[in-house]
Amino acid sequence: MRYVLTILSLLLLLLFGFSSLGITDAAELSSENISETSTSLTLLVQQYLSASGHKSAQTVLSDILKHSDASVSAVSEAIRQPQSFSQQQVGPQPSKVIALRGRQYRYSLYVPPSYDPGKSYPLIVCLHGAGFTGESYLERWVPRLNDQYILVCPTISMGAWWSRSAEELVLNIVHTLQVQYHIDRDRVFLTGMSNGGVGAWIIGMHHADMFAGIAPMASGIDDVLFPFLDNLQNTPIYIIHGLHDEVMPVSLSRSLVNEMNNRGIPHVYQEHNFTHPHAGGHFFPREELPALISWFDKQKRGPIAQRVSVVRDATHLQSFAWVRIDATDQIAAFSEQLIDHRDEWIAEKVYAKLDAKVISPNRIDVKTTRVRRYTVFLNNELVDFSQPVTVVTNGKVSFEGHLSPDLRTLLRQARFRHDTHRRYSAQQTIEVSDENE
Repeated sequence: MRYVLTILSLLLLLLFGFSSLGITDAAELSSENISETSTSLTLLVQQYLSASGHKSAQTVLSDILKHSDASVSAVSEAIRQPQSFSQQQVGPQPSKVIALRGRQYRYSLYVPPSYDPGKSYPLIVCLHGAGFTGESYLERWVPRLNDQYILVCPTISMGAWWSRSAEELVLNIVHTLQVQYHIDRDRVFLTGMSNGGVGAWIIGMHHADMFAGIAPMASGIDDVLFPFLDNLQNTPIYIIHGLHDEVMPVSLSRSLVNEMNNRGIPHVYQEHNFTHPHAGGHFFPREELPALISWFDKQKRGPIAQRVSVVRDATHLQSFAWVRIDATDQIAAFSEQLIDHRDEWIAEKVYAKLDAKVISPNRIDVKTTRVRRYTVFLNNELVDFSQPVTVVTNGKVSFEGHLSPDLRTLLRQARFRHDTHRRYSAQQTIEVSDENE
């Protein structure tokens, strides 16, 4: 991934000043009462967040830790500061290429002609169906976006969005665009049609905390994946399906709607009666797009939720919101195709689950299933660091004591998550004893 600030750009800033690179000039910084030392700290933090390799990132981290102004509050503010973006290509860009694990993938991009790098824009990621490409979807969506959104439509062979490569492709494209363009990290949406809708479900469930909304269309998922719907407790869902769909029957979405109703997951479900001369009821009618865009217009990731639920298989043990499952008993493990087989663990839906909730000031209750170790990531939106924190796991106190905000935790979490809006400055790892399960 290529990043905006590199070691070379930092040297250019120091040698030639801010104005020549289109970055806020010294007068503007003074008007905001930002000292020169604070400015250099902000530049170091941005350089750390955008460093392309572990070694260079560690070097910058060392410089930050030695900086005279490097307090947790100052660094948190530096992380929060909007990145400076230069003017980039706008309009339809149908033949973009991204490299991933030695392979090249194509994607199509649309950036409003009126794009202003000083303003943040929501991003829609749209996944195509079998027999289509990202470019063909770009042509369908652009006329209806009113230049308010950046749109990206990746392409993958046969629309196989349920593979691990497809999952990585979507995440890498989002991160790449966040570096190049001024994208609102609280307004990133994932949608898809047919096979693309399947991908929107699967990728969206595993990474629900990064999306402001997920909109699968004319699709469904295998019932062995239903437990992962719990990951969507804090993510709005908009489902569209044709009543006369003969390719992916409407019963697929109806089953999902029933599951979400049973689990208390908020959603919007829209069935349509339209048919297409060639596709029958298996298509996304243009008449339905205005309502979907209107729904996107109203969605934004809210404050950090006080409760988070996460279900994981053995191949997705990464951070989710403010928790992470680190170690488990034996559980199902997906293949490269993210369930192209049904072994006994998948068939029996043997997954790890963690439900965490801040139930009172500085007390966190956690319930686990098949979890041996987990980590909570905290900030002052979740707890008061001046007081002891208590973590109760499966009814028993598993941690009690003071937690101190830490610069390394704050910076490493911001870099790892590619999310400057949600910052975590403390973490605590909990071992789950046998008697707690």
